Amino acid sequence: MKRVLVCEYLSGGGSMTGSEAARDALLAMGTSMRDAIAADLLRAGVYAVTVVTCPRASLVPALAEPVLPRTAESAVDFVARQADTHDAVWVVAPETDGLLGQFQRCVDPARWLGCDAASIKLASAKRATLLHLAEAGITTPLAFEHAPENRRWVVKPDDGAGAVDTRVHGSADAAMDDWAQRSRRGHAMAIEPWVEGEALSLSLLCRAGHTELLSVNQQHLSIDADGWLAYGGVEVNVLPLSSARGALLAALACRVDRALPGLRGFVGIDLVWHAQRGPVLIEVNPRVTCAYVGLSRALGRNLAAEVIDAHAQEATHGKA
Repeated sequence: MKRVLVCEYLSGGGSMTGSEAARDALLAMGTSMRDAIAADLLRAGVYAVTVVTCPRASLVPALAEPVLPRTAESAVDFVARQADTHDAVWVVAPETDGLLGQFQRCVDPARWLGCDAASIKLASAKRATLLHLAEAGITTPLAFEHAPENRRWVVKPDDGAGAVDTRVHGSADAAMDDWAQRSRRGHAMAIEPWVEGEALSLSLLCRAGHTELLSVNQQHLSIDADGWLAYGGVEVNVLPLSSARGALLAALACRVDRALPGLRGFVGIDLVWHAQRGPVLIEVNPRVTCAYVGLSRALGRNLAAEVIDAHAQEATHGKA
């Protein structure tokens, strides 16, 4: 049996910041992604699955082998030590502080189930990603920077994940003040127009030279009285891919693939459907997102097995 290591950063013992409630919520999301991947692999019946865990995380799925880092061992060092004893390594980690890139660099490319170094590096910088995609002709919030109808602006960590530390402001001046204050504290921040519209995400299966749009998902976001953005979950597969919108979004996914040819495996795209401009790409997530949870069941497929198969086919073709 092929041995597969599954490591989700938070449930694997990675450090977290923020309030206790926020940490609990992030841990729950991380654990759900971990368990969904492991369950798909186990259901395939041809993989021996090792799952990285820690005392604060829930039990791993039945039939998976749990492993814990040594005391004071970093998550990256632990994965590096475990990688050579497995045929494939699947890591889910935020891009923050270059973390996902560190994991990628410590695993042999023949074992790494995910995007390449260049794609992770670019996608880990939100502003640079938007500039790169805008140059490729893809509509991003940068297209709204001088739009007279734009009223709100958003400030967020340039390498952040999800809605963490993201704040919406009612004026450019307030946003610039927030950006300047947080930048002076040593945080790399992004500032961009807040695009009004329907918050969606795309789930992609990326192979060499081909990207498949798996599903269009509805994101539930809220903004509190002080402008802080909160993530309230995702509803997967809400739009038929055969619809006019579905076809347009599938074409967008292919354009992103051409602009970022190193995308591999399960990839997410966050976007807003603007009433006049259509899809406006917000960011690319070069890893599994929360939309993975329940998606195999919704589509009647085993996405984890397909990710591994695609990786194996590319490795075989590369050696030919």
